[in-house]
Amino acid sequence: MQEPNWLTEARRHLGVAEIPGPKHNPVIQSWLHKLRAWWDDDETPWCGVFVAACMDTVGIQLPANWMRAKVWADWGSRLSAPVPGCVVVFERQGGGHVGFVVGRTAGGNLMVLGGNQGNRVSIAPFDRTRAVAYVWPAGVPMPPHAVLAVLDAGGAPLSTNEA
Repeated sequence: MQEPNWLTEARRHLGVAEIPGPKHNPVIQSWLHKLRAWWDDDETPWCGVFVAACMDTVGIQLPANWMRAKVWADWGSRLSAPVPGCVVVFERQGGGHVGFVVGRTAGGNLMVLGGNQGNRVSIAPFDRTRAVAYVWPAGVPMPPHAVLAVLDAGGAPLSTNEA
């Protein structure tokens, strides 16, 4: 099964990280400029920026307030279960988090490719009970028989706070 083009775009950016201190990562800043954000630093939570940048690059229409993680829960077509490449929205203390589902762990938790996960673009394990929505871009056909691959989390702990 070929993965969705927005997921291929997201994988291209694995490892892009914030720069601590007064400097900012020019890649993250380029996403902000392209999306016409009113800020240009990598200190402001940017998980929604990452998802929006990937979707925008491949021509998918964004929600009006794309920078807010929880807004993605009301975008696209709601799914009853995760499929590879779907957008997943999580609840967290003080807000939300958004990323792309790329697989699951042997224990059934989600493996998520997202921005601002440990201050970088990474694939990290998430407790599936934190997920509040799985969505797919409206009007884009979903691959038939999409099954989540079992991925090794490499001993990484479940992500608990992505701010």
